[in-house]
Amino acid sequence: MWRFRGSGGSAKGAQVRRGIAGTSAQARLIAAAIAAVAIFAAAAWLRIAGGIVHPLWLDEAYSAYAAAHDWTFLWTVVPRYETHPPFYYSLLRVWTLVFGDSLVGLRSLGLTASLLTLPVVAFGARELGRIVRPPPEGDVALPLAALLLVGFAPFLLEMGQQVRPYAVLILVYAVACLALLRIGRETAEGAAIRARPLALYLVALALMLWLHNLGVLYAVALTLALAVMVLRRGLTTRDWLMLVGGHLLVGLLYLPAFLILVDQAPTWVRSTWLRFTTDGLEWRLAGMYLIAKGRAVIAAAVLVLLALAQLARSDAGRRAAVALLSLAIVPAALSILLSMRVAPVFIPRTMAATAIPLLLLLATGITGRRWPRIAGWAALTFVVWQMAWFDWRTTPGRPQEDWYRAARWLGARFRPGDVVYAYPNESALPFDYAARDLKLPIPAQPIPMAVPAIGIAGGWYPTGSRGVVSLPRPALRSIARLPQTRAAPTVWLLRSGAWTYDNGDVFLDELARGRTAIGRYRDGPIDIIGLSRGRGDRASAGATR
Repeated sequence: MWRFRGSGGSAKGAQVRRGIAGTSAQARLIAAAIAAVAIFAAAAWLRIAGGIVHPLWLDEAYSAYAAAHDWTFLWTVVPRYETHPPFYYSLLRVWTLVFGDSLVGLRSLGLTASLLTLPVVAFGARELGRIVRPPPEGDVALPLAALLLVGFAPFLLEMGQQVRPYAVLILVYAVACLALLRIGRETAEGAAIRARPLALYLVALALMLWLHNLGVLYAVALTLALAVMVLRRGLTTRDWLMLVGGHLLVGLLYLPAFLILVDQAPTWVRSTWLRFTTDGLEWRLAGMYLIAKGRAVIAAAVLVLLALAQLARSDAGRRAAVALLSLAIVPAALSILLSMRVAPVFIPRTMAATAIPLLLLLATGITGRRWPRIAGWAALTFVVWQMAWFDWRTTPGRPQEDWYRAARWLGARFRPGDVVYAYPNESALPFDYAARDLKLPIPAQPIPMAVPAIGIAGGWYPTGSRGVVSLPRPALRSIARLPQTRAAPTVWLLRSGAWTYDNGDVFLDELARGRTAIGRYRDGPIDIIGLSRGRGDRASAGATR
């Protein structure tokens, strides 16, 4: 009898304990959901607050300009002057057809992609957590840690505000990481390679190749990471057919983009204005991956060591560690190597997506037990605090190129009958969008023609872009002697990067014959000079900033 009661009491006690555990787990899930919503809201505010107030800078204006054209232009003209495939511009065109081509409409694609990256990373972190500590021991801490890091990473935040392919590139790379981690976890558990996660990985691989001309570097890292995650004894013929056949299909789909790159690369390599230097490279990389602060980098290193210690406890974990390190390091390393051996292609923003696998690895540093867990949370808290403080101080920050200020300066001085010449022709792109946003009726005339200026006799391409040309002095003199130029009360010369395209102020000298300078605006690469037939000082302005 005593045994029966004891057994019953024990059963009831176990039931009570299960109920308490269930209630506790439910409470943790609710708390985690609230925390995730709060992180998402803060990340969204930081991105939106800084993303809709700044004017388009030159590269962004290129994106908007291409997206404003029809499909024929996008797929037959853009490949003639752009090294990048036309896929992103096509995506942006579809987006603007739905949401409009205002500044908010243009920026909303990157902002949306940047915010979608957060849940994708959370799901990837959950897969990584199952590798580190399979259920029921796994919890929601790792996804929350990953959300904090990705949500507040300054460079990822900045890329989400740009009308360039980087935010979409980051999102697609995060999707690829999620697919790889799921494939790796399932194969480690003895399952065959499933078609759905592999298809997700292959789609992401193809999109990386089509979104940017350096997508091939990411593709190398993705292929290497997949090999690390799945290659083992016991793969079936079906597995090999899916792996090899899928990659062959992706290669076939990439062929048109590869031909564009092969056609454009020689001109770009010979003439690019970029110069690569290793000076300060370590801090450029730190800013790209995390934040360029010494103490934050030390804390991040602690997290990496803790993460590697956790992942080293199982074969699946070791494979995940190598895969994540490959995804984080290989693209940047290859771009640096190309910059040193062939031509400068390393620009931190083009490698921004590599932060995703590294931040996933950092988040794993909190998954230890006892003192390693405490150390991990302390290091994570410090890193996130440094990120958030930097974000707060720099939002909305200063625009990369302040075309609004330049347009307002010219708008206060421009009069009917004046002429604005944009030389090189790409200078007209950001200026026209700034004037449009400010509702200033100031038409800029690109010299010698609107982008792209392909096949101009006697011209050359100082920066490697076939769409932007410099002209010889006789051609510039003939433009300065046109009737419309002579008749204009004031000729405004608008230049961006004059030291490259108008080296020696050749066009300025030709326009200045018989005219007097009445004002000048300079800010970074932006240079505006007013040349009047009279001598009256319409407005004075010196160099600004």
